[in-house]
Amino acid sequence: MTQSPQSRGTAAPVPASRLIRVGFANLEKAQRWLGFRELADVDRERLLDGLALAASPDTALRQTVRLLERVPDLARRVDAGPEASATMFRLLGASEALGEFLLRRPEHLDVLDEPAAAEPEEIPAEQFRTALLEAVGADPGAATPVAADTGETARTALRTAYRRGLARVAVRDLGAARPVEHMPAVGRQLADLAAAALEAGLAVARAEAAETWDPGTVERVRLAVIGMGKCGARELNYVSDVDVVHVMDVADPDGAPPLDPAEATAVATALATGTARAVMARGEEPPLWEVDANLRPEGRDGPLVRTLDSHVRYYERWAQSWEFQALLKARPVAGDPDLGRAYREAIDPFVWRSSARENFVESVQAMRRRVTENIPDAERDRQLKLGPGGLRDVEFTVQLLQLVHGRTDERVRTRATTEALALLSEGGYISRRDSEQFGADYRWLRLLEHRIQLFRLRRTHLVPRDEEELTVLARSVRGAGDTSLPTGEALLEQWRRVKRAVRGMHERIFYRPLLAALAHLPEAGTTLSPESVRDRLAALGYRDPRAAVRHIEALTRGVSRRAEILRTLLPVLLGWFADGVDADAGLLGFRRLAESLGTSPWFLRLLRDSNAAAERLCHILSSSRYVTDLLENSPEATAWLGHDDDLRPPSFEALWAEIRAQMSRHPESAEAVRMVRLVRRREELRIALADTSGLLDVEEVVAALSAVDHACILGALHVAEREVHGREGRLAEVLVVAMGRQGGRETGYGSDADVVYVYGPVEGADDDAARRQAEALLQRMVQLLKAPCSPPIVAERVLEIDNDLRPEGRQGPMVRSVSSYAEYYARWADTWEFQALTRALPVAGSDALAEAFRRVIDPHRYPSSFTERQVLEIRRMKARVENERMPRGADPARHVKLGRGGLSDVEWLVQLLQLQHGHEVEGLRTTSTLGALRAAERAELLRPEDAAALEAAWRLATAVRNGTVLRTGRRSDVLPAKRGDLEAVSRWCGYPHGAAGRFEEDYLRTTRHARAVFERLFYGT
Repeated sequence: MTQSPQSRGTAAPVPASRLIRVGFANLEKAQRWLGFRELADVDRERLLDGLALAASPDTALRQTVRLLERVPDLARRVDAGPEASATMFRLLGASEALGEFLLRRPEHLDVLDEPAAAEPEEIPAEQFRTALLEAVGADPGAATPVAADTGETARTALRTAYRRGLARVAVRDLGAARPVEHMPAVGRQLADLAAAALEAGLAVARAEAAETWDPGTVERVRLAVIGMGKCGARELNYVSDVDVVHVMDVADPDGAPPLDPAEATAVATALATGTARAVMARGEEPPLWEVDANLRPEGRDGPLVRTLDSHVRYYERWAQSWEFQALLKARPVAGDPDLGRAYREAIDPFVWRSSARENFVESVQAMRRRVTENIPDAERDRQLKLGPGGLRDVEFTVQLLQLVHGRTDERVRTRATTEALALLSEGGYISRRDSEQFGADYRWLRLLEHRIQLFRLRRTHLVPRDEEELTVLARSVRGAGDTSLPTGEALLEQWRRVKRAVRGMHERIFYRPLLAALAHLPEAGTTLSPESVRDRLAALGYRDPRAAVRHIEALTRGVSRRAEILRTLLPVLLGWFADGVDADAGLLGFRRLAESLGTSPWFLRLLRDSNAAAERLCHILSSSRYVTDLLENSPEATAWLGHDDDLRPPSFEALWAEIRAQMSRHPESAEAVRMVRLVRRREELRIALADTSGLLDVEEVVAALSAVDHACILGALHVAEREVHGREGRLAEVLVVAMGRQGGRETGYGSDADVVYVYGPVEGADDDAARRQAEALLQRMVQLLKAPCSPPIVAERVLEIDNDLRPEGRQGPMVRSVSSYAEYYARWADTWEFQALTRALPVAGSDALAEAFRRVIDPHRYPSSFTERQVLEIRRMKARVENERMPRGADPARHVKLGRGGLSDVEWLVQLLQLQHGHEVEGLRTTSTLGALRAAERAELLRPEDAAALEAAWRLATAVRNGTVLRTGRRSDVLPAKRGDLEAVSRWCGYPHGAAGRFEEDYLRTTRHARAVFERLFYGT
């Protein structure tokens, strides 16, 4: 090998400035290598001139010295000057791995004689096939080539021939004057070379199989290897897994006995595994790449080989939509050509019909999300392939367009991405300008990927962080005639520009041609027919494309400023609607909103200037019927989406101050209470917008909704008092006590308010007269909250007041005095009524009555002694509620209120702990479920893990309940079963797009765990 630094000759050191001009990164090491004895007789200047052509002069110098040690005659190539040595230096400086190959196999140094052309010719596929088959001793002209060699000998020969072919491709690639333009040719040659390796591997596998089975039997088993992905599309990388599918058949010559199907399958399986082993098993010459058969029917769980009929049956009955997208790239690459063609003819119709399948859009989008979600956070900003603005974005968009329009237009049925872009442009589906721009961006990204992989021949899609590596990469993407010395930072800046352009690709080539067709605008090179427009909308997730066309035309028609702005914005908005759960509902809601706001400058400005607000609006409109209905009648609230502070719910004190001000300005009861109810509707919308924008957690949502209802009840009570007292004088003080979820400040969207009423006569007033006035006053309060307003409040969800939790229920008096409550609770109340009191919270009326009422109920809800008999009564009542109140046919596992591990389980357990320990533990004396739960944990009445399980279930069940109202506009206590509703609720619960299944599993697991905790602690089981 090389000599130590002490053995260097007497040649003078090269000036540092000269080394810098050549492009060396490490000047000290460069001086050492230049002084090694292998270079003693080499022309120094011509050596440096040659090294200046290398992407990494440092690497090229090291490899040159090592090669000269093995092949001293190589010095003549260096001395002949850059014209003779350019090929060598470019290869050694761009691929350390191929330099190592030439060191291992110096007999292949003649690849450096490959002609270096500014516009290289492609190496024919048949040339690769012939070279690799001959390397293993197989006849390239035979119908079923069989290798003469097997085992390690064959594998070494095959891999050596492959790497020789790889070096030939790289030499031409690195010598191209315009490598970006040459990139597709490189991908084609690499795919052909991989196909040749598979063909040679299959020839080896046939020879090895003949050692186990009769050679005649092996010859009768036909196997076709179908290339998938980039190999199938002939756009392969330097290093990539090669995705394959295997198809088998049996030849039946005249007079030959039938071949046992099991034996034939065993032979075909041996041929498939033998082919892969020849390519990827460990050996003297390193493996080439992985042969991946996981795209076959049923994936890893399916058989490795199938007959053509078996493939067809699978795709007819069982295949998912994403599998047809994968088949778009399928191409026979090795094995029996007739069987391969038959496979193509049988499978292609499935591919081009797939966009009409049910749930096609959801399946394709889910596959794209799975890819992006699997990127480790540490790699996201370095991902060339899978990250935002990466290669997969281009490929995904182009494939989706092909599947949409290829159903009716055979012209776009091709496999390679660059070719597909050109054909889509020729067909008028995207503009020529966009086709050229995105084609150039894609080729540049692929060139970058090629150069990253070529250096060490490793499968990677990560842009390096190291500055030296970035500089080498920047130099490697230059054309052969470019002598500039670009920096790594310049390369990164160019990459950032390309990523930005690619990220906007989906919007530009999907939606802008669509808008141009519907709004009759000039869009160079696009001529979408009405059918193509509908096909594209359907593929994007619009279930009623005809209606979507009508909405888009209505929004963009005319020459108004609004129409002009919306023609610019709608391409982006349509994509955001499609990202929602119901694109059609989103577009319809937006049309209504836009029409109700007319030409409001602030609305158009919001859409134009605030991407975040516009995206929020689109996602809300396409996923929440509840919010859409409210926005349609309060469109001015859309402005809040542009400012998070405007979405934050005001405090109860601020709400009450506003309501009091409104009442002071409206002496008429009907007008005053209408203003109160308008405030409630407005604030419910604000809370819903904040909730759907992800600004509030579930505790903040229920607290805010409770505060709004509290202020509304208080306002209605004041209006009723003003009216009744003004007519009769004040005879009674009244108190409204919230119960249930309102008492716990845990109100959901559309919840009723459970209350009980207390009265007390004022000094000198008759008790009966006071009671009658209290009843009239409270009835008037309820009437004010429920009665239709004039003018009506559109889309108002009336606050229902429920007084059924009062003593004796509906048979008991509507309102009682404090003393009456005291007597009832002391003498006649059931244990469950004491339990209900754990949620009792005075919310409106007399402070003195509130204090007196608390003194009456506290000894009953926080008793000094809670007997075993009372515990048993609570348990029996809970079991009865579960049995009698669960709706018939409801799945207990999915009922969020009464079901397994739902709200009822958590609340009953917490309330039992309050009854048992509230007297001693001050923290339990709260109406809040979570507040009491946390207090029980602090008091060590619950283990931390049990408290965490119960809290998780309560929060999730509450979020599901609220999310269901947001999605459908209706109250429901059941986890949705419809996929669209489940998807929407999962998103409102914080899950990403396409995670409805995971959300459902999490809910069932969380509540199952909570139920186990509940049963152990509540029932003692």
